[in-house]
Amino acid sequence: MSNPLKAIHLLEDRLKNLLSNYEFLKEENKVLLQNNAELQVLLQEKEKQLEEQQKQFNLLKVAKTIEGSNENTRETKLKINALVREIDKCITLLNT
Repeated sequence: MSNPLKAIHLLEDRLKNLLSNYEFLKEENKVLLQNNAELQVLLQEKEKQLEEQQKQFNLLKVAKTIEGSNENTRETKLKINALVREIDKCITLLNT
């Protein structure tokens, strides 16, 4: 009878170990998910900042061209034409 008792005790020990590991991994997963969510928010903020910086850079290029710089005149003319078309679309939508 001692052999089945040993097997039962061994099984109990292994189950306790498994439950302990499960709880640890569950907590670790919770922390990792929280870190992931925080990093996702941070990434979105950085993407918005990058987008704003790119807009400011483009505006600065346009301003430099209008100022008299000959480097980006074609690009500036294209940007102005695109803005005029966008304004025309807005006016058309307002008139309908």
